[in-house]
Amino acid sequence: MEIWFNPRCSKCRTAKDFLDEAGAEYTIRRYLEQPPTEAEVREVLGRLELEPWEIVRTGEAVAKELGVSQWGKTPADRGQWIAAMAEHPALIQRPIITADDGRAVVGRDERSLKSIVG
Repeated sequence: MEIWFNPRCSKCRTAKDFLDEAGAEYTIRRYLEQPPTEAEVREVLGRLELEPWEIVRTGEAVAKELGVSQWGKTPADRGQWIAAMAEHPALIQRPIITADDGRAVVGRDERSLKSIVG
């Protein structure tokens, strides 16, 4: 299991504490320091069964600078979103937890966290 983690994020810290309490084995990826590649973003999106615009943090300063609120949300637009997320990992919603069995969640609530350790 791997958690895309930002130590400054309270949701990330809560997710880490939950994993610790559940006795889960995981590795921490400080994704702001070790940004995912475009291929990794695509793979995680597939595992999450989400579109890139569903996990972009539109309130981030870089999102406003890039004007993501004006970007299209069609299959043809996916590449632009994915490239931006790989180049600017602060855009990625957190924490993302990927399990060894292929499951993945955006672990922002207890239900999601329970689903990944169960």
